[in-house]
Amino acid sequence: MKILLIEDDKFFQDFYSFKLRQQNIAVAVASDGDAGLQMISSFQPDAILLDLIMPKKDGFEVLQEMKKRHLTEKIPVLVFSTLGQEKDIARAKELGARDYVNKSFFDFEKLLGRILELVKNRQK
Repeated sequence: MKILLIEDDKFFQDFYSFKLRQQNIAVAVASDGDAGLQMISSFQPDAILLDLIMPKKDGFEVLQEMKKRHLTEKIPVLVFSTLGQEKDIARAKELGARDYVNKSFFDFEKLLGRILELVKNRQK
């Protein structure tokens, strides 16, 4: 399994990429939305963990671009953000995100379960 983590916070990049690799999951990390969009085609992830607040292109812009390219139909996106207001979650889901996790209240085992479920149910 391959996960693309699009996240600008170094702590979250390091922690989650380390924990996912411990589960024998290949991880690529992008520090901003532009880099993340570029990595999608070269890395071909099974799922994407996407922060919303980032430089260059935020998570909403990444989702808009992915939706325009019909990528959200094939690659499940789990929004992984501190933005937790209903309007932000609803907007992300309207743009194609399949799930949302508030990273302020992170529990790796629950996150891993949500990722595995997304990948298992992804459309081919």
